[in-house]
Amino acid sequence: MADMLKIRMQRVGRVNNPSFRFVVTDSQNATRSGKFLEVLGSFDYRKGGVDTIDAERVKHWISKGAQVTDNVHNYLIGKKILTGKKKNVNPVKVVKKEEPKADAKGVSAAAPKEASAATPAEATPAEAPKA
Repeated sequence: MADMLKIRMQRVGRVNNPSFRFVVTDSQNATRSGKFLEVLGSFDYRKGGVDTIDAERVKHWISKGAQVTDNVHNYLIGKKILTGKKKNVNPVKVVKKEEPKADAKGVSAAAPKEASAATPAEATPAEAPKA
């Protein structure tokens, strides 16, 4: 079975000095393996976003069935090489609030107590009027 081709960013450069290559590689290869079919361009954010990318070769590989990663997809849309909407690559995790749990009687613990339920005869000693 033939594996899928990916257009992805490959990190190159020294420690604390990242730059990236746009490469076409097999999807089974690790990103840092160094195995790729073709270098399509480069990107260096630290030098003011200096980049080079061969738009014709990108379109060629996409026509051959290569898939682009989400970050590369957004980059290509920003450079007007592809059209469409950008993808959210860093979705914010939404923390669900817990519903208050109901006790054995089916009344939730967070529900306010009814004022009519408490009568003066049921008042606690702290609430009782002092004589």
